[in-house]
Amino acid sequence: MGEIASALATEKGARVVLFDFDGVLMRGDAFSRFVRARLKASWWRLSIALIVFPLLLPFYAIRALRMPILGVFVRISLLGVGASRFEALARDFARDLVGMPRIFIREGISAMRRHIVEGDRVIIVTGCEESLVRAIFDAIGLPDLEIIASQLRPGRLGMRKRVHNIGSVKPAQIALRGIEEPWDLAYSDSARDIPMLKRAREAVLVNADAHTALRVRQALGRDARQVNWF
Repeated sequence: MGEIASALATEKGARVVLFDFDGVLMRGDAFSRFVRARLKASWWRLSIALIVFPLLLPFYAIRALRMPILGVFVRISLLGVGASRFEALARDFARDLVGMPRIFIREGISAMRRHIVEGDRVIIVTGCEESLVRAIFDAIGLPDLEIIASQLRPGRLGMRKRVHNIGSVKPAQIALRGIEEPWDLAYSDSARDIPMLKRAREAVLVNADAHTALRVRQALGRDARQVNWF
């Protein structure tokens, strides 16, 4: 259904509107919540994580090592988990997550829905994992959204990274879907999305602090529109 909707939108010359997910439509980091929940639910996975944590902590100060270190805990949380099991876990977690109070940024969801009603081609472009994001939108009755997200693949010890959809990877993944730039609008809360924001006719920063706004302005050579959503 999502592919049919996107094809119709393209034929109509609809505007392309990109939304980041964490911090724009949902509070916090959904996949980090999932990883923490997995560790807490399994004493042996948590034990491994607690053993590894003090060994890796000194290296966390090195910026280039932060993502690989976080990836270690993702791998621990998914030890022994295959593709079908992971999708079931993502669906169960999504149902619990969307039931939490104030988990969604209501004004962000409303803005996204307005774009859909206006006939825009809305695409969620996120660093969160694809199955989890899809399960979250399924749970709130939006199953047909186009989603470009991080992906996992089965490995010998469990699920592992295939694509981490952050930073400069986002425009590359968007291009792989045949979506040409410049895009009409791009919403984000993070300077990490500068590669995506630079390729949009209009960049919108959501709940951004002064430092983020400055970094984006310097990168874009212009001010991004800023909104405060709750």
